[in-house]
Parts: sequence; structure tokens; C-alpha cells
Amino acid sequence: MSRPISREAGVPLSVQINRGDLLAANCPSREVLKHLTSRWGVLVLIVLEKRMHRFSELRRAVGGVSERMLAQTLQLLEADGMVARVAYQVVPPHVEYSLTPLGREAAEKVRLLADWIEVAMPRIGAHWDEAEKSERPSERPAAAR
Repeated sequence: MSRPISREAGVPLSVQINRGDLLAANCPSREVLKHLTSRWGVLVLIVLEKRMHRFSELRRAVGGVSERMLAQTLQLLEADGMVARVAYQVVPPHVEYSLTPLGREAAEKVRLLADWIEVAMPRIGAHWDEAEKSERPSERPAAAR
């Protein structure tokens, strides 16, 4: 049984929690971080946050993902306890994917990041435009040409 965490004033909860060291090269948390924050992992979590989906529905909902990458992403998220897979013994095979309670927590967090990216895209695009302008050969100093 885990013990309740007592809050210390001024100390972030993340510092107070006894956890792995995500910044350490061999920390197992990095694998979970990689699975949750991969391009396809984020999108699968966001789609499954709304409701259960069959594989083909997920593939249509997540534009651009290949069948192989979707299957691999689902396997990794299932192994991490984020996704539940239910296979029905029917012909043709029928498999449904949904989020576990742990997966719902993770989906909420990555959705917040994805939402922020969408809102910030005009500012991000402006930075891209500025970077592109500064890379034009005519604007570079002669020594850089």
C-alpha cells in the first residue's frame, strides 16, 4: 500500500514524489515518455480519449499513420498499461481499443500539450517564417555564401 504524500510548502510535488530520474540515461521512465509522446502515441491517446475504437476506425481517425506503425504504437501503449485491447472471437476478427484509467490520465496531459501547440501555431509559424527569411542566400553575409 502506498503512503499518502504530505505537501511541503514551496517544494514542487514532482520533487517530493519518490520517482525515477527521467534525466538519467538508463531511467525506465524514458521508455514510457517515448511511447506517450511519440507522434502516433499522442494522437492515439487523443482519439481514444473520446471513446473506444476498432483498429480500422483508429487508422482512419489518425491521418497518415501506417497499419504497421499503428499496431506497434498500440502494442507499446498496451504494454505500458495505457490501452486496453479486447478481441472478440468472431469472423472476421473484431478487436476494440480503449483507454485504461491510467491511459485516461496520460491522454489528458498530452491533449493539453497538443491543444497548446494548436493555439501557439501562429506564433510558431511566425518563427518559422523568420528563420526561412534569414536563410535566404541574398540576405546572408558574403562570408557565409
